[in-house]
Amino acid sequence: MDARELKYFVTLVEQRSFTKAAEHLHISQPSLSNAIKKLEKEIGLKLIDRDTRNFQLTREGDFFYQEAKKLIRHHEHINKEVKKMKHTGPAELEIGLIESSMLWLPEIVIALKEQYKEVRIKLLEILSLEEVEKALLNFDIHLAITNQPLNREEIHVIPIYMEKLVALLPPTHSLASQPFIHLAELAEDHLIVCKEGFQSREDILNAFRQLGIKPNIQFEIERFETATHLIEKNLGITLVPENYVKYAKTVNVVKSIKDISVERTVYLAYVKNRFIPEIVWKFIDLVKEFFGE
Repeated sequence: MDARELKYFVTLVEQRSFTKAAEHLHISQPSLSNAIKKLEKEIGLKLIDRDTRNFQLTREGDFFYQEAKKLIRHHEHINKEVKKMKHTGPAELEIGLIESSMLWLPEIVIALKEQYKEVRIKLLEILSLEEVEKALLNFDIHLAITNQPLNREEIHVIPIYMEKLVALLPPTHSLASQPFIHLAELAEDHLIVCKEGFQSREDILNAFRQLGIKPNIQFEIERFETATHLIEKNLGITLVPENYVKYAKTVNVVKSIKDISVERTVYLAYVKNRFIPEIVWKFIDLVKEFFGE
């Protein structure tokens, strides 16, 4: 079994036709058919149900297809990284991140550039669980800084710190002059939360649930920046990571919460069984050192 055979099989499944797959691969249909039969013989499993009129995989074929896609992506990733190493140009580092990480990430980048002066760094905001998993497993990024609880076997997760969530209120809010607030006092306020699929949403709603309160959700957003602008216009309130408001420019009022602790864990995440360049390990070491790991 080689990469070519895996590519043939994956293409066949995605095209769902020997004729279309052969055209896509620029080979003859008999050649493709023989290659698939050879593959089935090599692994000792029937991958395609040939007893039905429509194209259909066997149960084993479906499993093999999912795993073959991963192997092909990995193979393509290795080729990409090897070409980069052969190239005389600067190294590249692609990082998925959350908004609040911008409080400390520049310090890590400065330290990294002392050793890798010409490195090109791509910083991509990748926020939802689905987006983080997809970006990692498709090798779109080398690693992610995320608060999403990743439970995929293929992904290694390193907890790096905990951060509290604080209330963000408009300056005209009735509680703006108080030294702190209780979450229960915000039960009737118009709540701004992240859309479904974002862990921050679950953290906030879970805190209200623990107090037996059903919050008054009026806005769903993706970025804290959007919530900040809505609050400045007196359209609601929200909870945001303490680290976020330390660097965000806003006229809104920040209040700590006393009746319940609302926290979240931030992680570094990367795919286990993939080639990881030296610069990625250096970045991970710098982050661990920064947070006293």
